[in-house]
Amino acid sequence: MGLFNLFSKKQLLKVIEWEDNSKDTLVYRYQLKDREEIMNSSTLVVRPSQVALFVHKGEIADIFAAGTYKLTTENIPIITKLLSLPTGGDSPIKAEIYYVNTKQFASNKWGTQNPIMMRDADFGNIRLRGYGIYGFKIDDAKLFMKEMFGTNQIYSLDDANEYLKPIIVQAVTDAIAESKISALDLAANYNEFGTKIVDVAQEKFAKVGLKITNCVIENLSLPEEVEKALDERTKLGVLEDKMGTYTQMKAANAIEEAAKNPSSGNMAGIGVGFGAGSAMGSMFANNLSTANMPKVENKAQSKTKKCTNCQKDIPQDAKFCPECGTKQEAKFCSNCGQKLEGTAKFCPNCGEKVE
Repeated sequence: MGLFNLFSKKQLLKVIEWEDNSKDTLVYRYQLKDREEIMNSSTLVVRPSQVALFVHKGEIADIFAAGTYKLTTENIPIITKLLSLPTGGDSPIKAEIYYVNTKQFASNKWGTQNPIMMRDADFGNIRLRGYGIYGFKIDDAKLFMKEMFGTNQIYSLDDANEYLKPIIVQAVTDAIAESKISALDLAANYNEFGTKIVDVAQEKFAKVGLKITNCVIENLSLPEEVEKALDERTKLGVLEDKMGTYTQMKAANAIEEAAKNPSSGNMAGIGVGFGAGSAMGSMFANNLSTANMPKVENKAQSKTKKCTNCQKDIPQDAKFCPECGTKQEAKFCSNCGQKLEGTAKFCPNCGEKVE
């Protein structure tokens, strides 16, 4: 009777629910107000994207998915057994209730604190830095509670990211190393890298009851000195067949700038500077005009003959073959005396067969 009077002083907790107003809470321990008791007959509300777990003395007992439940000895069998609750009446339940948020947390940032070493075919050993976002959700609430949360009051997104970011960075490093893709082609393979990172990281996520849902690489950057070298290489590739013209243009610009800013007050120097700049500009214009004119083949220079030994094309007036070194001795027709080419088999004048 005394025990009943003790319980009667407590307030009966009729409805148990967690209205999650935050955006970064993974696990929340339900707080009992002063003099409240969880009773065998209370209503438990589990909202969508939530799981409720009853914990007794640090051990996870009964688990509830989304829905509304009337707490009875039938739907909390483990707690009932542990507490030996009677089958009827409003009996107090000495247990803690934890709500686990099972929605997807999609925009978690990751980045490399230290550069990733990479062996590149074009540039040798280089260092990469990168950043992006990844998403995850709690897939196994009971395993997550055991491995990550314990019995804390609240477990936030920051707590999870502190553990998960190194896993993501390690997966990024593995994906890049295994791909053996050139640094110049990394940006074209971000989607493939993201898929590979998810596959690599999922094994470690699963060990703590989590599931990685996506990983996005926003940027992989090379060291500043390497990027400058790439810019120079690109510039040279664009100007490869116009390097002479480019040099003349730069020289003309430099001379014109010097004429505008003479080192002394000598007006003659200014005139010379302007004259030289004008001359260089004219030369630059003439060079462009010449470059755009169609090339006329010099037929005199294009005449060739066959070497009498190796049959390579050699200049018409060559006395020795530049390929095999054979002296090019003239041949004549034995019938009419016509001079013959080195490879002629018949005389072009009389048709006599050449021996």
